[in-house]
Amino acid sequence: MSHSDQGSAAAADGGGHTDLRLRYSSSSLGHVCQSWKMPVQIPDDSDFSSFKDQCLSSDAWTSRYNKGGVTVWCHEQESRSVQKLKMRIVCKDVKAETLYDVLHDTSYRRKWDTNMIETYDIGRLTVNADVGYYSWKCPSPLKNRDFVTMRSWLPLGSDYLIINYSVKHPQHPPKKDYVRAVSLLTGYLIQSNGANCSTLYYLTQVDPRGSLPKWVVNRVSQFVAPKAMRKIYKASLKYPEWKRRHDPGLKPWMFPEQNCLPCISASELTLQRAASLENIDESNVSEERTHQSDDEDT
Repeated sequence: MSHSDQGSAAAADGGGHTDLRLRYSSSSLGHVCQSWKMPVQIPDDSDFSSFKDQCLSSDAWTSRYNKGGVTVWCHEQESRSVQKLKMRIVCKDVKAETLYDVLHDTSYRRKWDTNMIETYDIGRLTVNADVGYYSWKCPSPLKNRDFVTMRSWLPLGSDYLIINYSVKHPQHPPKKDYVRAVSLLTGYLIQSNGANCSTLYYLTQVDPRGSLPKWVVNRVSQFVAPKAMRKIYKASLKYPEWKRRHDPGLKPWMFPEQNCLPCISASELTLQRAASLENIDESNVSEERTHQSDDEDT
């Protein structure tokens, strides 16, 4: 199953921020850890409901892009140190459950996610939560980023939700030649618009651990994010035929008995705090010096 929910559409200015994951670690546990090792909490129904509300809310969101069926908003938060983005695309001729499958299916993602370097599952926590690794290409000479995230998913009526946030796993520390980024809250909301149409929302707030150039931040909202949404749409149109030829009955995200991942406990994990990671300064990298990744080819 796929842990690439943050993807290349996530970028920020770096610096301090409010960690949205703390509501997961304290609201249900009923206490606050007294050390730097914050425990993790698997999202419950109220967390999914809160995420859905953010996706559908228009309060404090400013439109940055609206063209060709794709809309991109930036959140007007007091702290602009870590950008929060929200995107929406209407997917004609694509069922909501097909989008849901596409976003889960790691084997298929390798066919269309040209920014992905590597992704793999680490272990399962529950029937609808697991931990995995994802790395993606940044435009050269910026350093490539990677994540370790806890991901949870939930079909809710005619809606489908997938959310993740960064965690620390003792056997998967930061890697050489990568910058370990932090997903504060990232996910998808898929809504059915009838028998053969759906709407996809993507909300992300990621700390890339570095002072990125302003042109990178602008490119994300004006170019990278819209193109990423269109790539998911196009991949979803082709998925039913692809899946018919590749293990059509294998969907462990829908059928937990198919999940062969080793079981891990939430007690093995702690929240990945941005302050404990390397913070690099790439703010002086000029746009002329960069080489675009495949996903940014015009």
